[in-house]
Amino acid sequence: MSRLLSWVLNAVYLTLLVVASPLILWAAIRKGKYREGFAEKLWGQVPDRQSDRPCVWIHAVSVGEVHLLATTLCELTRRRPELEIVLSTTTKTGHDLARRKYGEQHSVFYCPLDFRWAVRRAMRRVRPNLFVLAELELWPNLIAAAKERVAKVAIINGRLSENSFRGYQRIGWLARRVLRQIDLIASQDPLTADRFKSLRGRDAPLSATENLGQAIVTTGSLKYDGAETDRNNSRTKELRELAGFTDTDIIWLAGSTQTPEEAMALRLFEQLSPAHPHLRLVLVPRHPERFDEVAKLLDQSRTPWQRRTKLPQIPNRESRILLVDSIGELGAWWGTATIGLVGGSFGDRGGQNMIEPAAYGVATCFGPNTRNFRDIVAALLDADGARVVADESELAAFVTRCLEDPAYAQELGDRAQAFVATQLGATTRTVDLLESLLPAKDHHSTAA
Repeated sequence: MSRLLSWVLNAVYLTLLVVASPLILWAAIRKGKYREGFAEKLWGQVPDRQSDRPCVWIHAVSVGEVHLLATTLCELTRRRPELEIVLSTTTKTGHDLARRKYGEQHSVFYCPLDFRWAVRRAMRRVRPNLFVLAELELWPNLIAAAKERVAKVAIINGRLSENSFRGYQRIGWLARRVLRQIDLIASQDPLTADRFKSLRGRDAPLSATENLGQAIVTTGSLKYDGAETDRNNSRTKELRELAGFTDTDIIWLAGSTQTPEEAMALRLFEQLSPAHPHLRLVLVPRHPERFDEVAKLLDQSRTPWQRRTKLPQIPNRESRILLVDSIGELGAWWGTATIGLVGGSFGDRGGQNMIEPAAYGVATCFGPNTRNFRDIVAALLDADGARVVADESELAAFVTRCLEDPAYAQELGDRAQAFVATQLGATTRTVDLLESLLPAKDHHSTAA
């Protein structure tokens, strides 16, 4: 990338930062966001790596991508124990989760913003052999800085929604320039691979900084490999006991919820609970800043409820609603559920991950707006492993049928779980490709 273009981007970023600064300040004061990592984000003052071991820097934006990396990190570490793997995130929730999940083994820090001075300093300090982006983060200066350090660059579990594709088409000249510097794009599905190929283009000649050997391949989604299928896993058992759930309880879980999905679930629960005394509702809002907002909603209800963070040693059986006000536990909570609503699907969010409940065999439904998971939704529906509910009345009909016809719920969940089993293997395919970009094993001592 030319120096002129790089500094033009810096000017654009600074302008946007100044314009957004009142909102950033408000979020920092009211919601606790953006209070950490200023030196890393604005100046590239990330941890200075001291060893000469080959290094992989993996960037995961937030909580979803951090969870996604679990199987890849495990497999890459197993195959290449001599590697030093460092992780960066963008959000505070992602950073906190990465520290909890991986901090004992790997250095975790905030990724620098895409200012030329910040990303170049960060690359000098980390000195990666391979820079990996989870799903999609096309930051021009960041990728250019990696190439300047002669690092290979890869995107894994590549995801490019229809809206994102259209957005990048509007700046096609820049997207093409960035994509041609990437050595590997491992996409979730053939449609995504075709979108990446279309953006990259083939007609214009490559410059000296662009990559002649770029590969765009389909590996499948890492989210399938990362999904737990055993309801008796230790974490789910621990949470089930903490909540006081019994074998006679029927758990309806609404996960990754947004406004107005909690209110919908609460209204329906209050309608159904008198006739179904063993029904319990678990609400897991997507964003932690909404925990208190949902708590106020529950305070207005007629039903006793509890916060996850205040569960006593002996749970209160009178509390039939549980608000999970903690980060990083949703995957394990899904294992307690019989019926599931995947949130973010009744508003403009575009849906959330429905693989986790499907993998457990939960009778799963979601709203009509699931554009971010279009291919996964299509595959689940083709397998007759989930249901789309268009509105609150259809949601009520679905939950009611699951309660009144347990065999229906069981069969729907069984088909979903069987489908997920057919999709496994993306981790192996992805790590095979990443290994091809790394120095050979015999170039470095595994004892280093």
